[in-house]
Amino acid sequence: MKPVFLAAAAVAASVCVAPAASAQIDSVRFGVMKHNICVADCKNADKESGVNIAGELRFKSPDFLGWAGSPHPYLMASVNTDGNTSYGGGGLEWDFEFAPGWSIEPGFGYVLHDGENSNPYANGTPEAATFFEEHVLLGSTDLFRTSLALTWEFSPGFAVQGIYEHLSHGQILGEGRNQGLDEIGVRAVWKFQ
Repeated sequence: MKPVFLAAAAVAASVCVAPAASAQIDSVRFGVMKHNICVADCKNADKESGVNIAGELRFKSPDFLGWAGSPHPYLMASVNTDGNTSYGGGGLEWDFEFAPGWSIEPGFGYVLHDGENSNPYANGTPEAATFFEEHVLLGSTDLFRTSLALTWEFSPGFAVQGIYEHLSHGQILGEGRNQGLDEIGVRAVWKFQ
């Protein structure tokens, strides 16, 4: 899948969902993410350049999710500016306010990406070594997305976030290669009251 396809799919999904839930939109979020950062295992952090431009449409928590702590459903897309791994999908995010105007938002979701799953060249060949040096091998076209955001609502309806996200198949959606991606960034948030 190409980044344009992912972005179009996310917009199409939003357009399909939004008319039925237009009164249910909680917020719109746009941001810039540093792509493929080093967190714990840095051997893959130098692969894939660029930043990701990310957008998210988040909905109010439906009543039937009250048993799970009232998470907010979301749809999102993230496009890499250098043509590397882009992705789109959806999931759930929770809000935990810990001080006036401040909250932590953990999230869990599912995404599809257009990056590399495995090395197409035979092991031990120069082509395989070059490909491995330049690409993160994700092992599955579908991945889990976990996120954690720190949100500061500085005025009614407007907030900024620092956000970290991790993408991985966790040996559940795929097997074998699972190098994963870690990203960190900032987002502007427009909340609907």
